[in-house]
Amino acid sequence: MSKVSFYRGQQLPLEMHKVRIIQKLTLLPIEERLEAMKTAGYNTFLLENKDVFLDMLTDSGVNAMSQNQQAAMLMADDAYAGSATYTRLHDKLKDIFGMDYFLPAHQGRACENIIAEVLVGDGQIVPMNYHFTTTKQHITYRGGEVIELIEEAGLEVTSSEKFKGNIDIAALRETVGKDPANVAFVRMEAGTNLIGGQPFSLKNLQEAYAVCQEFEVPMVLDASLLADNLHFIKVREDEYADASIREITAEIARNCDILYFSARKLGFGRGGGICIRDEEMYKRMRGFVPMFEGFLTYGGMSVREMEAITIGLEETMDEDMINQGPQFIEYMVEEMDRRNIPVITPAGGLGAHINAMKFCDHIPQEEYPAGALAAALYIASGVRGMERGTMSEQRDDNGVEPLADMELVRLAMPRRVFTLSQVNYAIDRIDWLYQNREMIGGLEWAEEPEILRFFYGRLVPKGDWAEKLVAKFREDFEDSL
Repeated sequence: MSKVSFYRGQQLPLEMHKVRIIQKLTLLPIEERLEAMKTAGYNTFLLENKDVFLDMLTDSGVNAMSQNQQAAMLMADDAYAGSATYTRLHDKLKDIFGMDYFLPAHQGRACENIIAEVLVGDGQIVPMNYHFTTTKQHITYRGGEVIELIEEAGLEVTSSEKFKGNIDIAALRETVGKDPANVAFVRMEAGTNLIGGQPFSLKNLQEAYAVCQEFEVPMVLDASLLADNLHFIKVREDEYADASIREITAEIARNCDILYFSARKLGFGRGGGICIRDEEMYKRMRGFVPMFEGFLTYGGMSVREMEAITIGLEETMDEDMINQGPQFIEYMVEEMDRRNIPVITPAGGLGAHINAMKFCDHIPQEEYPAGALAAALYIASGVRGMERGTMSEQRDDNGVEPLADMELVRLAMPRRVFTLSQVNYAIDRIDWLYQNREMIGGLEWAEEPEILRFFYGRLVPKGDWAEKLVAKFREDFEDSL
């Protein structure tokens, strides 16, 4: 997406691609959306896709593929062992990241499972800039503990700080230095998912890796949202303004020992993998691929997906390819901010994030304001977002529920999928909902799973606020969908 000025002074993102394959969408009447929400237990994860107009739940596995990716899928070598497809993917990853060893897996959390199995022991700690849900689960399941060391600015909702995903270097040094042998690894997440897709700076990663090297602790990078982080380093970190995306990527890779990713995000496909610098570490991990995933040269992935990922990784090195998502997100955030809708600023990657704590400041955190807002937004618009707040946490062994640092509704921006008019529709309905925000009520659990409850738990509204919201919509919009 190139910098283009419009004659009348408008500042609009301009797509550097054209649409060649489409999928028809359906916008249900609001009364039917309410029934769909009830059936889904007020959990947007349980909505059926046929009932969703704009799916902004996630950017995972729903990004548009290029014509070159589609063509490459026809070249797949489906040999069980020794596949040329695996070799092409391995060589592409080595070319981009400079690491000799690669283990394929069916997705990112499968990579986390293998890494935790090998590196995490009972009672060990894993310092990180911020946790992700499945990452934390894999670590705690094996008796480890996550220590979050995000810089203070990372938890400020409204900010001008460019890199809110930075780890606190002083705190990292103090934490690791106390007992290096008890540190399983240090984890950095590119584009901290749960606090608004906020990036870290390359300087911050370099300083964190220096601490790891000093105390001989592995540095593990979750590169799933690397594409967005690359864009932000390029446009926000002055030192790298003239560097190519490929050069920035190589420098990032030089500052970690293990790099893993979900190709449902990085590479615009469906799969994942672990890149490893050290041969001994590679040998410790590789046995778990055939045990958990599939044979060593496909790791649970379709070889057709592996071919698509190989092309997608190369396309990630093109700034015009990776900046469309961040620029659409920036447009959406700025438009909502202009209308005084509370959002995370500055705009990050992955999606726009509404601050539900402020949007629904009348709803106690124990009644899940982000979950309630996500449900209300679907009812009002047919737009499916994701709760990223207390519902996404889980109770401790004593049944105590930790309250999240933030209550966010994430409106993900899958790459090369939505048009600007669709984004403007979502903004309009969010604006209407904000003007009627006092009508939204809280939620309570009807069925609460013990593990990763936000995926498939069911809730019910406290009171009849959903029906009242529908009545108000009909009063304002009459015959509109």
